[in-house]
Amino acid sequence: MVETGYVKIKNIKPVLSGYLRKAHLLIKKSEVPCDKDVHDIRVFLKKSRAVLKLINSQDDVEQNESDIKSLVIAGRHLSTVRDTSVQEKILKNLRKKYPDLFIQLNDNNKIAALTDFADRKDQELPVLKDNLEKAANLIYKTGYSIRFRSMNNFDPQLLIKDLGRTYDKATGCYIAARNKPTDENIHKFRKRSKDFLYQLYFFRPLNNSSVKSLEKKLDSITRNVGRYNDLAQLIRSLEYRPGNKNKAALDELAIHIREYQDAYLEKTWITAFKLFCPGTNFINLLGFKILVI
Repeated sequence: MVETGYVKIKNIKPVLSGYLRKAHLLIKKSEVPCDKDVHDIRVFLKKSRAVLKLINSQDDVEQNESDIKSLVIAGRHLSTVRDTSVQEKILKNLRKKYPDLFIQLNDNNKIAALTDFADRKDQELPVLKDNLEKAANLIYKTGYSIRFRSMNNFDPQLLIKDLGRTYDKATGCYIAARNKPTDENIHKFRKRSKDFLYQLYFFRPLNNSSVKSLEKKLDSITRNVGRYNDLAQLIRSLEYRPGNKNKAALDELAIHIREYQDAYLEKTWITAFKLFCPGTNFINLLGFKILVI
């Protein structure tokens, strides 16, 4: 642990290096990682970016920004296969629930293309392998860069202030998304909530039970908003536009998808209000018994 007076947090460098090492091992484990491995790699990259944002004010800003950019690009190289695989699973689950509806949509080329992803995956293998190799190189280079950087002198009180700034950003995104729940606003809220969630891990020593409880609530929020986002991406992939002289079956499918989205948002807002309500005291929320802000 890092300790300054009475403020203690977890050592950052070993955790950050571990995220990148695990991501690289997973991406090199097989020729083409399975869906679970791709998901885990992307989580490690998001955690790494959140850590780099947390230490940015006390570290090499230019190098941090470069590393964050590299990890964003690496994540994009992995996103296509992940997003398409998720959409395929969603459509197959919807088909099981509404078989008669999908019979009417047998001639929909967009649905056919998404549900035949497993067959297309073999055809697109060369491009997929190239993207995986590019992502692996970026992850390795970022991890190598961090290996030779000193990360032992961060001021824990300043890190708590930076955690507070992350919380403020998430709160701002919550307010924007709650007042105008567009796909873009909801996606931004999810990203900033994930930053806050992943940064919180380092502050468990200050109040382990309280921080873990908060992490659990944030995990619930980000999961529900993530499922909302997956459905939003599916609608975009289907190129659905209401009032576009669609087949009635496609309009009905879109409404069912919206119903699922509404359910995920309802769960999200109930928990999010408790955490991000305007005027919430950041330190009290975390249960810290220190005055640093």
